[in-house]
Amino acid sequence: MPEYLTPGVYVEETSFRSRPIEGVATSTFGMAGLTRYGPVPYTITLASGTVTTTPSPQLVTSFTEFERAFGGLGEVGADADRLNYLAYAARAFFANGGQRLYVSRVFPFVKTPGPNPPPDIDVDKNFASLALGQAGTIRARWPGLAAKEFAVWVSFTRGKNSFSGGSLKGLSAGAVVEVFSNGTEPKDDAAPATAQLRVVGNLTPTTLGLYRDDGTVEAVPAATTGAFHLTLTLNVRWGGRVDAYTGLELDTKGLSSRSIAKAMRAADPADDLALVWFDPGPNPATAAALVTALLPLRDPKKPSFLGLPADASDGAPLAASDLDGMEADPDDPSKAATGLHALAEVEDIAIVALPDAVRFDDPAEATEYLIQHCEAPHAYRIGIVDPPKESSISDVRQFRARFDTEYAALYYPWIEVLDPTARPVPGAPPAILQLPPSGFTAGIYARSDIERGVHKAPANEVVYGVRSFTQNVTFDRQAVLNPEGINALRFFEGRANRVWGARTMSSDPEWKYVNVRRLFLYLEHSIERATQWAVFEPNNERLWASIRQSVEDFLVTVWRTGALMGTKPEAAFFVRCDRTTMTQNDLDNGRMICLIGVAPTYPAEFVIFRIGQWTADAQQS
Repeated sequence: MPEYLTPGVYVEETSFRSRPIEGVATSTFGMAGLTRYGPVPYTITLASGTVTTTPSPQLVTSFTEFERAFGGLGEVGADADRLNYLAYAARAFFANGGQRLYVSRVFPFVKTPGPNPPPDIDVDKNFASLALGQAGTIRARWPGLAAKEFAVWVSFTRGKNSFSGGSLKGLSAGAVVEVFSNGTEPKDDAAPATAQLRVVGNLTPTTLGLYRDDGTVEAVPAATTGAFHLTLTLNVRWGGRVDAYTGLELDTKGLSSRSIAKAMRAADPADDLALVWFDPGPNPATAAALVTALLPLRDPKKPSFLGLPADASDGAPLAASDLDGMEADPDDPSKAATGLHALAEVEDIAIVALPDAVRFDDPAEATEYLIQHCEAPHAYRIGIVDPPKESSISDVRQFRARFDTEYAALYYPWIEVLDPTARPVPGAPPAILQLPPSGFTAGIYARSDIERGVHKAPANEVVYGVRSFTQNVTFDRQAVLNPEGINALRFFEGRANRVWGARTMSSDPEWKYVNVRRLFLYLEHSIERATQWAVFEPNNERLWASIRQSVEDFLVTVWRTGALMGTKPEAAFFVRCDRTTMTQNDLDNGRMICLIGVAPTYPAEFVIFRIGQWTADAQQS
């Protein structure tokens, strides 16, 4: 309460409105698995020191962004099956209406042998590199065989004369200049004269000088001499992607913010999605040595490629525990969460899948990790489960029988698509790929949420980008699958390929339907997020009334969308928060309890028309 100590008029603002509850997003998708390239947490030890990166799952809003961050559809992994399931799932997700995707890249690093001390990451077998002799190394920023395709070349740019009246202008410490007498300046495309290079450094806090490679200082030359600012452009090409990093200072000690050592560092560089980084080594080279090492890379028609040992692979064989990952270490900031545990730290995710689970002969272990992830307290998300490869109806029923959860849904069968990476051969049949359905159905979840709302069952929706299904699920076959919570993907003549099921993997009839489970997740998450203000407020009638009003206003809005039953709000929900929901013991222990009941709408899974004969003169009862 404000203090009133001086006589006068006090005007104060107050609010007579309840605090609004805003609905959370429900269409954000998250996946963990193998990709060709891209961010992944790691700590490696180099001669120049320890390098640690702790990236969070990357948000992409289109498949083009996914390709830039994680590469395209090329092969991944060190197992016999190298199909890039996650990339194809991302492509299917966006093709079917998805808009937001978080990807947690999983990479099973090859470790150095030996149990004591604990094995470290084998840098040479995981990270491609291009050695520049004593001048340093250009290294792949992320692990994987894809970095062998990175082509690198450079160019040098001379700026204007930086001398004016015997002093330097427009330069800062760390800049490199070429010094020439008037009339001897080289052409713009000429190679830098390494003997003429000088590094700008601080003589006093306000005075700059020129340093030779041997560390001696050279006075600023007379006006008859020119000094031309020399900068570097580093070009990196990967397929159709070309990144050009212009204006880099040839400063390996990191004096300038645009030095190659700072702008192209491994952790938190200027470009978050940079493909490579510059490792100056334990003893940073002189500017002349760095330029000498880079001169052979000046021909863009003959770029240099990063290299890996001949026996290098795309990581170690994948294990189900790699997909689950590890939690972040609260006592060590260098140990970031990985796999599904990294996705757990992203609050916006509402749908999760593990397309790489199908790599295993028995994907049950990875599926258990996915279910545990979704069942965790305050996760507020549902998992989409893929059946094993080449599953018959008997196989998928046996697989489904191993689980009982209201937080996941299983879709069957797999989907056939035309291989987008194959070149068509005249007269030959088109190349076909078989893919798990999780990416397609996640896109349909998102599309249905955006167009209708989370209360609408994501079923009777067209699946885009499909050539056919690997199994023909007929009416009679679905009569076996549907009661067991296996959602069918079916082809209907004249109505295309559709999702024809909306059940969870639960034996509890209360949580039989996907949309009911997701509606409650939406309500619970929205209310929890929007009522954080109530924590530590005085636990009295004023707080209870405010909570009741906020929740009722929110549920009225939900009811108006058609998500709840009843022709009036009173029939759709109730909210109680008063002495009837709390005992004195609850109040003494700081508990405020609000009781909320809602009547969700269930999908019209069976539309029944009863038709009988009647005569024209019969009386209608």
